[in-house]
Amino acid sequence: MSTLMSKAAEPTISLRGTPLAAAAPAVLVADDDQEMCELAEAILSRRGYQVTWRLNAEEALAELERTEFSVVLVDIHLGGMSGLDLCTQVLVKRPDAVVVVMTGFGTMEDAIGAMRAGAYDFITKPISTDALAMSIDRAQRYHAMSKELARLRNQVDHQELPNIVGQSEPIARMADVIERIAGTDTSVLITGESGTGKELVARAIHEQSGRSGPFLAINCAALPETLLESELFGHARGAFTDARVARTGLFVDAHGGTLFLDEVGEMPLGMQTKLLRALQERKVRPLGTGQEVPFDARLITATNRDLEGEVAAKRFREDLFYRINVVRIDVPPLRSRGNDTLLLAQFFLERAAQRSNRKVTRMGRLVAEKLTNYDWPGNVRELENCMERAVALARFDELVMDDLPEKVRRFQLPELQESGVNPLELPSMDEVEERHIRRVLTATGGNKTLAAKILKLDRRTLYRKLSDPVST
Repeated sequence: MSTLMSKAAEPTISLRGTPLAAAAPAVLVADDDQEMCELAEAILSRRGYQVTWRLNAEEALAELERTEFSVVLVDIHLGGMSGLDLCTQVLVKRPDAVVVVMTGFGTMEDAIGAMRAGAYDFITKPISTDALAMSIDRAQRYHAMSKELARLRNQVDHQELPNIVGQSEPIARMADVIERIAGTDTSVLITGESGTGKELVARAIHEQSGRSGPFLAINCAALPETLLESELFGHARGAFTDARVARTGLFVDAHGGTLFLDEVGEMPLGMQTKLLRALQERKVRPLGTGQEVPFDARLITATNRDLEGEVAAKRFREDLFYRINVVRIDVPPLRSRGNDTLLLAQFFLERAAQRSNRKVTRMGRLVAEKLTNYDWPGNVRELENCMERAVALARFDELVMDDLPEKVRRFQLPELQESGVNPLELPSMDEVEERHIRRVLTATGGNKTLAAKILKLDRRTLYRKLSDPVST
């Protein structure tokens, strides 16, 4: 479905922010037919590739020692070392390279052998301009995706903050603030939209603080005022119905550690007054007693509300606001974190696959593009839910578009939404191809032989298109 252009569309993955791959990726062609090498060079050079060709396996391997190539195009019937052996050697020397095998015979045995040798794709001679361009473009996009995921995994493996996955500029700024204030006893207010990971930020502060006590958390919106007071300050036996035994509250239980109050903006005004007194005196008075108990716990609070607006509306005490808002950390929404979305998606994919014992290891290019372009109103929590669902539904060892929730699949960039054109009428070429193939398969009742005849494809090509991790 590709068409030859004077300049190729950038062989990168189009995401918000910077592209994932540099321009002019390098391709090595290994074929004992010089005319074929020159033809491949002419076709691919016009698409923006840097092409090098060699006429035998030994010279190709020597070139691999000197130069890094994104894609290696190999003829299966080379003189001397076979193309399949060369494919194996290429992946030993350059594990990140993507190999495409071509042959003038095109038997099923050749295709199976190529895939077993580690080839990404298999094309037959005589090779058309469109077929070659499409195969190399797909191989390059797959290489770019693999390289980016490897880079992001390496970055997250070496990041200093536990629990927080991300390398974007907003996350880097937030990490810098955390590192500077973690070792102090300063009160911290964490703000951000729901689902951004405010509790993970609080845990990161605690784990970097060096405090030996526990990290305890409570959601202030989840409990009525009396029960919340009991949970925070403790109570004596018989202080209220069902208080059969006395218990200490979270302020005392968190001695030497950190107490995290989530959704502090939901706290009733009466409870706000008691919390302010406790923070001023560094003591709590359990319900049903007249005795005050000292505590040594660092307080971290969080909210998705505009507390300054709540103060102006008299729904939140101004003096308490200044008491808890000594240092403020704003957790960025996922839509502003660029390629962190891709890193988080891979992280959640691997974790969900491990938990459910599924052999799902990667995502297709179209899936990655859709994930990074989607707005994620539910932030990291929504992305995690999306990946768990996708892993549960996956039929292959990678995620395809059908595995994503419908609202994620149907999402289009705001520029298209503002144009007045129905975004569903503007699918990508890969999506058009996939939809048409699946429509024909549905019409033939899943008969792939008949579907291949209608589509004017051989069965091998149809199977490859159905399972291609880039095209689905």
